[in-house]
Amino acid sequence: MDDRDWMKAALAEARRAGALGEVPIGAVVVRGDEVVGRGYNRREIDRDPLAHAELIAIRAAAERVGDWRLSGCTLYVTLEPCAMCAGALVNSRVSRLVFGASDPKAGYCGTLGDIVRDPRLNHRVVVEGGVLAEECGALLSTFFQALRAAARGPEAPLDPPDSEGGPADVL
Repeated sequence: MDDRDWMKAALAEARRAGALGEVPIGAVVVRGDEVVGRGYNRREIDRDPLAHAELIAIRAAAERVGDWRLSGCTLYVTLEPCAMCAGALVNSRVSRLVFGASDPKAGYCGTLGDIVRDPRLNHRVVVEGGVLAEECGALLSTFFQALRAAARGPEAPLDPPDSEGGPADVL
């Protein structure tokens, strides 16, 4: 299997999250030709700000491997990791990160910052971004469009409100 195939596995996890009303982000940790950890966003379900797809997948992988060090593993995730998840990648010694869509609002693996490749830290992660980026981004866009439409209600205008605020400014 190649990066695209593994990203499809992460997309399947993201769809699980979306089906539960969670932001559709999914992740898998792969060692060799085997998935050793899976995760999807569960922040709303678990009422846990730390329940990001990456952290769930990393925790599952460490349990399965029997070690907190995930050297030789690759994390595939549908959205560029935030600062917290980027730190977890460094601390768990994941060797490689492959992500789908870049995150202009929270991405810390090259967009807003680059924790995973910071030479001051004791571990650096090899990064490949943009794998199935359109499909990953479309899944998120569709989710947020549906959320905005639900917030507007069935009789609200489709045009976004002016700068005074409203549903389009909430998300």
